[in-house]
Amino acid sequence: MSTTAALVEQYGPRESMDYDVLIVGGGPAGLSAAIRIKQLCAQNQQDISVCVLEKGSEVGAHILSGAVMDPIAITELFPNWKELGAPLNTAVNEDRFMFLTEQKAITTPNWMLPECFQNHGNYIVSLANVTRWLGTQAENLGVEIFAGFPAAEILYGEEGEVIGVATGNLGIGKDGQPTENFQLGMELRAKYTLFAEGSRGHLGKQLIARYQLDEGKDPQSYGIGLKELWEIDPAKHQEGLVIHTAGWPLESDTYGGSFLYHLENNQVAVGFVVGLSYSNPYLSPFEEFQRYKTHPAIRTFFEGGKRIAYGARAITAGGLNSLPKTVFPGGALIGCDAGYLNASRIKGSHAAIKTGMLAAEAAVAAISTGRTGDELTAYPAAFRKSWLHTELKKARNFKPWMSKGLYLGTLMVGIEQKLLGGNVPWTIHNTHADHECLKPAALCEPITYPKPDGKISFDRLSSVFISNTNHEENQPAHLTLKNDQVPVLTNMAIFAGPEQRYCPAGVYEYVNDGDTQRLQINAQNCVHCKTCDIKDPTQNIVWVTPEGTGGPNYSNM
Repeated sequence: MSTTAALVEQYGPRESMDYDVLIVGGGPAGLSAAIRIKQLCAQNQQDISVCVLEKGSEVGAHILSGAVMDPIAITELFPNWKELGAPLNTAVNEDRFMFLTEQKAITTPNWMLPECFQNHGNYIVSLANVTRWLGTQAENLGVEIFAGFPAAEILYGEEGEVIGVATGNLGIGKDGQPTENFQLGMELRAKYTLFAEGSRGHLGKQLIARYQLDEGKDPQSYGIGLKELWEIDPAKHQEGLVIHTAGWPLESDTYGGSFLYHLENNQVAVGFVVGLSYSNPYLSPFEEFQRYKTHPAIRTFFEGGKRIAYGARAITAGGLNSLPKTVFPGGALIGCDAGYLNASRIKGSHAAIKTGMLAAEAAVAAISTGRTGDELTAYPAAFRKSWLHTELKKARNFKPWMSKGLYLGTLMVGIEQKLLGGNVPWTIHNTHADHECLKPAALCEPITYPKPDGKISFDRLSSVFISNTNHEENQPAHLTLKNDQVPVLTNMAIFAGPEQRYCPAGVYEYVNDGDTQRLQINAQNCVHCKTCDIKDPTQNIVWVTPEGTGGPNYSNM
């Protein structure tokens, strides 16, 4: 395979563009940072150039979330968001929290619910559409947004500081050689670069390792969230209803749960989250999701309805205990690239917006005094003084407690959050990375999942089809292996090939190759959820950026 250095030598230097601030990722965090910079420029009569790189085909194309949104941060960013037409259209008017057994549903009285499970004042939204709206606001303020251009490489200066990124090369064939359509990527350089790639960011992961940003922190904890959008019978629709469940179909020792949100226009967003610290290699998050929808208390919503969209995305859920240092020379991590999601509230968009704003304010202050390429220390300092830090501190024990099992976790979260308001003197720590938690298959019971009925439950490939996922076929697989012998010799031999079950898109399958097996990677199916990069037991799978515009194209997710 031709290296970028060799290609540059052959085809000449890459073109470059210079900005004051470069933002990698056009999600809520990245766009809010860009907007806040331009707002401060208008207030201070400054001119700070801002560029946002987005790997999706358009802003919002790769955005997937539940989502119930706390409007606290977007109200700080745009106090007049209602007048501006922000798509927060459905106010929550009822909360239900249920514990499921295989046949029954036990509803928790609302007076028993901790504040973190109460959603009065919040909105059920399509985060993809909120992100599109933020993109329009950013462009109206003069932000340059380049969609379809994934940031593939970090650029470093002579002192080891981040000075920007390079976009991926175009027109590389499956054999790794340039095709007739080859085009070198472009270098975008900046005084400060903010990384807002979302959970398990490809470049964010590299930055954490290079600068040892996670030193002294708990191992990061992740979940996989799977989601479908349905149009249901109007007689069964209750706009503003929010339902969460715990329990069945998961075993009590496996962290996870569901959400079911009634939006406008008879639409329902239904999803299932499984903590990626699960131990049984036979577990399939996708099939647990499909099985959940068949529960008597749940399937009634979908009977007579139509599934219209599907997707999946990893969730950075470790919270404050796992939050890395968020600044390094020349840049910062914001949003889920750092891990600000509040798992106890099942909310991260308000945290993404807030951290984008805080990093933006630090960058503007630095540039205003002539600084460049140093650490934006004002950003983490402002976070520690913010309402977001207060919120995450109260929730810091949620994921560690729930990882100890449904019953003990529920009891302790209830004590901490309901009785003590989250103000406890103790901190519970997570000690293992998710990929370390998988047990050998010989120590676990296989799980038999029911076949999909095509009405309530579905298979992977029909699901991927309605995610509108597409990749240029003649390109190297963006799901790479450090060692191509590991899948058969370790993953299959010891763990029964877990990648064929934890992937929600049918990317990985073991096929017979003569007398042996081999791992086949169907990279064209990838919905960019990053689960394989997180859960692979030997960390042999590395997700890298495909060509621009590749991946899902979510419309209303």
